[in-house]
Amino acid sequence: MPPDQRLDRDSGRGLAHELVERLKERILAGEIEPGQKLPTESSLVEEFGVSRTVVREAISRLQAAGLVETFQGRGSFVLALPASTAFAVEPSQIRTHRDVLDMIDFRIGVESESAGLAAERRTDLQLKAIERALVDLGRSGEQPSSAVEADFQFHLKIALASGNRFYSDLLASFGPMVIMLPRTRLEHAYTVSNATHLTRVTLEHENIYRAIADRDAAAARAAMRLHLSNSRARLQAP
Repeated sequence: MPPDQRLDRDSGRGLAHELVERLKERILAGEIEPGQKLPTESSLVEEFGVSRTVVREAISRLQAAGLVETFQGRGSFVLALPASTAFAVEPSQIRTHRDVLDMIDFRIGVESESAGLAAERRTDLQLKAIERALVDLGRSGEQPSSAVEADFQFHLKIALASGNRFYSDLLASFGPMVIMLPRTRLEHAYTVSNATHLTRVTLEHENIYRAIADRDAAAARAAMRLHLSNSRARLQAP
């Protein structure tokens, strides 16, 4: 069994809960399609290094969530996912400076909690993904359009690490436009010509990352709230 397949017994999360999240990721990503049978109990025990009791509890939770159906003597099969009714905001709906400020207010509430959950629930692989996005953001100072994408990926990876698909689904529905500043301010915000600004924004992202790496949920929430609040203040600066 590859070492990274074993569930994290030191993460403070229940093994059954973590196994549920791993299997949900596969189902939602289409790796196990509707109608397909889940791996056998023995296979899951071997793959993830857990007991049969943990596997049975995870399957029971997936069944309760409406993701699988279990048939006596036949196993558990993935059910068809319900049609998406995801909330989405089109870029054309963000028309005014007031709209931009309102979007940041909305993000403060959503992403602060997302960061806190990410600190509690993230896996080592998810932390590496956040770190890569942070590195990409640090390298993109001379290319404003690349910086927007890197900034968005940083926030999206945190939402994914929250373990709650509604956070990541919502942020993904916004796309990079959620990071976009008014066009007249984009160059000012992300070019090396404004070294003080770039250093400050980079430090804010690093503080979020460190809190998540340390599994400090309170610090992660506070760091995300401070970053987005500062972003709002920067948008109001002359």
